[in-house]
Amino acid sequence: MHPLAGFASVEESAGQIRHSRYAVERMMRILGGWIALTPELSAKLLLGRHVWDNAQHADALGRRLPELRARAHVSEPVNAAFVAFMDAIEEPERPPQTVERLVGVYRVLKPHLVAVYEELLRRVNEVYEPPTERLITRLIEDERRHIAAGLAILQHLVTTAALDERARIWQARLEGLLAAAGGVTGGGLPAPASLDALPPAQALNDDAREFIRLEQSLTHWPMPDALRSTLQTLGDALVAGDAEAVKRWLVPGCAGDGGVEPALARVEPREHRVVAFAKIGQKRVVKIRLEGAGGAATLITRWAPAEGGWRAEVLEVSAVDLARPA
Repeated sequence: MHPLAGFASVEESAGQIRHSRYAVERMMRILGGWIALTPELSAKLLLGRHVWDNAQHADALGRRLPELRARAHVSEPVNAAFVAFMDAIEEPERPPQTVERLVGVYRVLKPHLVAVYEELLRRVNEVYEPPTERLITRLIEDERRHIAAGLAILQHLVTTAALDERARIWQARLEGLLAAAGGVTGGGLPAPASLDALPPAQALNDDAREFIRLEQSLTHWPMPDALRSTLQTLGDALVAGDAEAVKRWLVPGCAGDGGVEPALARVEPREHRVVAFAKIGQKRVVKIRLEGAGGAATLITRWAPAEGGWRAEVLEVSAVDLARPA
């Protein structure tokens, strides 16, 4: 083949950019919508940083189109199946579904984009498409950095076998939909990108270690050791559904709305953690979040020092976020 021939016509190159831009632009909008829905600070910061980068990617792809004799800033899905894949990426919108959100973007979509970009880079005509080559090289560098940060946050958040299983099942579902669509270009999935040597996250950009440190600084609450131990025991009893063990930590006549047991039955809690703490005189107000297969429930408790240790004067439901309709 003559070196000026290239592997694709100008129209075909413009089409590939439109298809890629659809995935990037929609991903940018999805990430932006998830920020307010994500309770974990590390993941929230990650999404916020990557919204900006992906907006820049969409803009750069859109500005390349007129240089290929196409209308600027057009996004075009290759087929309805790829739209369905992106719909599925966006599907996990409830607060307890942070793991599914990150899996969809950082284990499935972004690695696929890197593979598509690398395939395009291998085939780009170096004689007349250096602008495309420079653009795609920049996108690959950014996306690989994003993946490194996203996988680090996922490792931080996936702390139980149940969460790991949720992540595995969700990833398999999305990969099936992506394969059915033929990927971003509709022509089939390119060889997977190697993620064995991802670049380190950049300080002040998307350093996952810093995001995790900031999150942890808000979870090491300055409370008495005896109260910390009591909260751990109470949380374990709530997860186990052991009503008698829960009562041990309540003062007689503990105020509540009577909705704790029904709420936890719907959530099916598997883990618990303190998400807010305040000192009011000699008393302490503690917010406890319980997460499980059915969603998450947040409890408000008020504690007072008593003979034999800390006891709860208030135990009531603050919020319930179900992972599926009631």
